[in-house]
Amino acid sequence: MPTTIRYYYTHISPWSYLGHARLGEIATRHGASVDYVPLTLGAIFPRTGGLPLAKRAPERQAYRMAELSRWPQRLGIPLNREPAHFPTDDRPAARLALAAKARGHDIAELSLALMRACWAEERDIADPATLREVADACGLDGSALLEEAESEAGQRHLEEACRAALDDGCFGAPWYLLDGEPFWGQDRLELLEEALARRA
Repeated sequence: MPTTIRYYYTHISPWSYLGHARLGEIATRHGASVDYVPLTLGAIFPRTGGLPLAKRAPERQAYRMAELSRWPQRLGIPLNREPAHFPTDDRPAARLALAAKARGHDIAELSLALMRACWAEERDIADPATLREVADACGLDGSALLEEAESEAGQRHLEEACRAALDDGCFGAPWYLLDGEPFWGQDRLELLEEALARRA
């Protein structure tokens, strides 16, 4: 039976963005699949002790900015440390991606495009027009996905994703789960790959 990595993330997490493509590459190298599960941290933090960025201590905010200078340079991934539309509501993008997933689409490319829109292209991914444009550019029917995303079913999909994340012990993003073993943060991807190699 093929190995599956469950991946919880939010499109407005720079760390999810920095690790997103690498996770796919790692999975491919080891013959694993990825279950992409976008969520909203607004449903995770209150249950797990996390704080929105604006409520964190200045020292923590300063160190975050230092890391956001180091990692993009190290990885060669363009990233604006202070994008024009951050923070923004992460729920519309999550619902859109989950609507595409419910239709059977592989949402890896769509999610990367949404992250890039936020962190490299100065676009607001809470804006319906932006979401439609990004989905259309990925070869999907943006208007239809938006309609589904804003329906009761679309909200239910997001609630289910967040419940699953909490059940899996998730308290931040990105969160990778391999056979019940959790890995938090894109800087743990090397450890995740080592775990995959041991299962070969």
